Amino acid sequence: MSDQDIAQNLKSIQQKIETTAKSAGRDPEEITLVAVSKTKPVNDIYEAMTAGQLHFGENRMKELEDKMLEIETPDVVWHFIGNLQTNKIKYIADRVNWIHSVEKAKYLKEIEKRAGNENRVVNALIQVNISDEKQKGGCKPEDLAGILESAKDYKHVQVRGLMGMATFVDDPEDIRSEFKLLKELFDSHQKYNGESVKLEHLSMGMTNDMEVAIEEGATMLRIGSAIFGERNYD
Repeated sequence: MSDQDIAQNLKSIQQKIETTAKSAGRDPEEITLVAVSKTKPVNDIYEAMTAGQLHFGENRMKELEDKMLEIETPDVVWHFIGNLQTNKIKYIADRVNWIHSVEKAKYLKEIEKRAGNENRVVNALIQVNISDEKQKGGCKPEDLAGILESAKDYKHVQVRGLMGMATFVDDPEDIRSEFKLLKELFDSHQKYNGESVKLEHLSMGMTNDMEVAIEEGATMLRIGSAIFGERNYD
């Protein structure tokens, strides 16, 4: 995709975010656009950076590791959004800023260990399975409290909110209830906030359902194809 296309796509999405947020009585500035660059070449990321985009998301650890090594610009904020593997967290702990897909207490423990070795703090989001689909990751809603409790004494990982992946449907209105569930969990678990748990963010909403997600409280949107075009699969 050309640099002009990527820049125009980013502009269009930002306009949609602003319009939807204002219609919902929200401040567009509190919503972060994470450009999901998985399977896309580094050149596409550079083009998005030229257009002012700094938050990028990857769902494969090896691809994220390689891209972080190639793109050394300190202003870039890296988000890992894919399935976690305990034995591979060490490969991204030195650069990754956000990990969206924490679904077990043991992952927080490993991030704490590996980030501690690098003397840095990694932001984490607890992924909750809001669609009740087995193929999608995330903890059960009833397990969320225990995971948050496990993080209360950590120094190198900070739980900053929740993440959810809604069911893929033609009509986003059909999944509004799933976003509502995540927001309700977010609100009802504020009592766990402390030094290492500060629930501030809701990572929910992708290309096809971003407007409903904004209306229901999303503060992070994970947008890929609307920015970079259809993905290349190997």
